[in-house]
Amino acid sequence: MHPVRVILLILLLLIIILLFCLAAALVRTLLLPVRRAAYRPPEDDPRAEDYARGLSRMVQADTTSYPDTDQSAVFESYHRVLRELFPLVHEKMEITDLDGSLLYKWKGLSDTEPVVLMGHQDVVPAYGGSFTPEDWDFPPFSGLLQDGCVCGRGSVDTKCSCMAFYQAAEELLREGCVPPHDIYLVSSCTEEWGGPGCPAIVEELRRRGVRPWLVLDEGGGLYTDPLPGVKGNCAMIGIAEKGFANVRFHAYDSGGHVSTPRRNAAIDRLAAFVCAVRKSSPFRSHLDRYTAAMLQSLAPAASFPVRLALQNLWLFRLPVELFTPRISPQAAAMLGTTIYFTMASGSEACNIAPHEATLSANLRFTMHQDMEESLEALRRTAAHFGLEMEVLRASACTRPADTQGAAYRLVRDTAEAVFPGCVTSPYVITAGTDSAFFDDLCDSCIRFAPVIYGPEEKKGIHGPNEALRYDCLPGAVDYFKKLIMRH
Repeated sequence: MHPVRVILLILLLLIIILLFCLAAALVRTLLLPVRRAAYRPPEDDPRAEDYARGLSRMVQADTTSYPDTDQSAVFESYHRVLRELFPLVHEKMEITDLDGSLLYKWKGLSDTEPVVLMGHQDVVPAYGGSFTPEDWDFPPFSGLLQDGCVCGRGSVDTKCSCMAFYQAAEELLREGCVPPHDIYLVSSCTEEWGGPGCPAIVEELRRRGVRPWLVLDEGGGLYTDPLPGVKGNCAMIGIAEKGFANVRFHAYDSGGHVSTPRRNAAIDRLAAFVCAVRKSSPFRSHLDRYTAAMLQSLAPAASFPVRLALQNLWLFRLPVELFTPRISPQAAAMLGTTIYFTMASGSEACNIAPHEATLSANLRFTMHQDMEESLEALRRTAAHFGLEMEVLRASACTRPADTQGAAYRLVRDTAEAVFPGCVTSPYVITAGTDSAFFDDLCDSCIRFAPVIYGPEEKKGIHGPNEALRYDCLPGAVDYFKKLIMRH
């Protein structure tokens, strides 16, 4: 047979196979049930404003934390607010103060399967970097109640979840309830800069011989429209977090006068390196099993074209890996290690060539290309431009919680019961939390704060005009009450 005919037959066969696969994917998508992320918080719950006033009091306490600074007076003032708001919690529980970080023990009927509920007391500065008082529409520590929101630094990150689990415990104590298992309420005062607060709590629990069955911290939540094509409030349950590193690149040169420019000077090489990394990333984009599980969990709530792709990753995996990062920065962060260039330095005068120029960056490692492999790939790229790479601080990805395990099922099932109509999904969070310090002590470190994070709430985290709609607070309190009592 003529070679051209052979090629045409092969092409025809491939087209038939592709059409058959597309037809199978289409039929499968049409047959699988569709779900809508239909949960909305009740508009008329009378508890919402009461809870908002409590959260407002907590926000009014300025708990901005700074590295290596004695802030005992700052946090003692905040602790007084907690004692006023939650008197039974402070009367009935055993409280340990570890240089401002708090560990409450609520004795249950059994000391097996203890649960740690976490948040953090400290907040990032309201100003600094590119933010000034003019960027805020209200004083950052006013705790203003306005347009259905609690306004101020910490209202979202994370005094809201702390308020919710303290309030849940307060109400259960008032009702005379005793949890079936020991409960620990934890809040460090150094989370925002990765300080010693949470490690001290972990060591205290280790000293007592406590090995938590579940650690529940911030990181996930009820995310509004979590991915392109997925609408509504979805319970995104963080099963792990990406690793991270702060690195600095050094470019050396002879320096001197700038009247006779040299090729490939220090800053030239740094600039060329940045352009090369942005044009052709040294990191692999890959749809690992954790991200695939997230996409398949969200698929029933997606619009039809997105659902077609997500429910048939056996066919569309490659297009998802190739094109999704171009659609959404959030999706890109889930598919690979990321790098963000943040700081640069060079000469101290415009007419002096720097002897040394530096460039700093933050990396977030993915599961399939963790710390060592990602750093080595970046080091090779930097060396190509004559740069030296210095690792200032680094940590690998945390161990993922078992999505088939009882602890994860408790978190998921409680969300589905308290937030009817929500779609639940596991995912790997791209930020860092204090729960990473529990990685060696607990097999089920899960990141889920039961409050609604819409676009405005997400934008306010570490930015100006941080505010939380308080109609979601009753649901958050109910969530913790149900999870504590496990019924």
